[in-house]
This record gives sequence, structure tokens and C-alpha cells, in this order.
Amino acid sequence: MAQINPHINFNGNAETAFAFYKSVFGGEIAKIIRFKDIASEAYPVPENEAEKIMHIALPIGNNFLMANDVPESMGRTNENENRSKISITAANVEEALHLFNGLAQGGQVEIPIETDPTGAYFGMLRDQFGIEWMVEFYPNK
Repeated sequence: MAQINPHINFNGNAETAFAFYKSVFGGEIAKIIRFKDIASEAYPVPENEAEKIMHIALPIGNNFLMANDVPESMGRTNENENRSKISITAANVEEALHLFNGLAQGGQVEIPIETDPTGAYFGMLRDQFGIEWMVEFYPNK
């Protein structure tokens, strides 16, 4: 069964925000990936964005609070509107495809679902109601 987790976009202060959330909720950061960690010829990362957060996750109960810094090349996040997404962690590839394709009906695919540089099966879309979804499956979990 899929697991749903909130995902927040930040304008360069995700790590500071998560230090605060950790102080409130407790626990330890489960995962942190910086943009430099996924840099390659196919996906070059500017030096000024190398240390920014590509993915961070803090366990809260049986779920995760997740976030990233939005790269400057994508523009600033409107913190009053386009700030968060719903992230679904699927149990397997079949469930990830089913959920992604179902939610995409009548909507707009922003990132097609496929294996990303971190090894996750990942896709992102905005559904027909304007809600933003990220669907992922981690084969090594």
C-alpha cells in the first residue's frame, strides 16, 4: 500500500528549516542528498547550487516530512502558493505506475516517471485539479 508524505519546496533554506523541524519533532534526518551528489555530464550543477538540498527527509511517526531547495534556474518558489506537493512512496514499480498514470489523467506531467539519478523510480505531475504530486518507488528499500 502506498504511503503519502508532505513535501515542501524551499528557496535555499531547506537545511535550516529541517534543523528547526528536527528540534520540534525529534528524531534524526533519514536522508539528505545535495545537488552535487547527483551532478553528472547529463545533469551539470552550478557551483553556487552544489551544497543546496536536492532531497531531505525527516521521519515523523510512520511518515516522512520531505523537502528540497528549488534550483535558481527554476525561479523562486512562491511561498504563498506553489510551496508544497504530495509525495507518494509506492510499494513497487507497478503501484507507482498505476498511481502516476491515474493521477496524470487530465493533468500535466512535469517529470515523466522513470529511474532518476538517485536510483529511485520517480515522476512528478500536476493533476486536473492543479494539485502537485510526486510518485516514487525505491527499489533498494
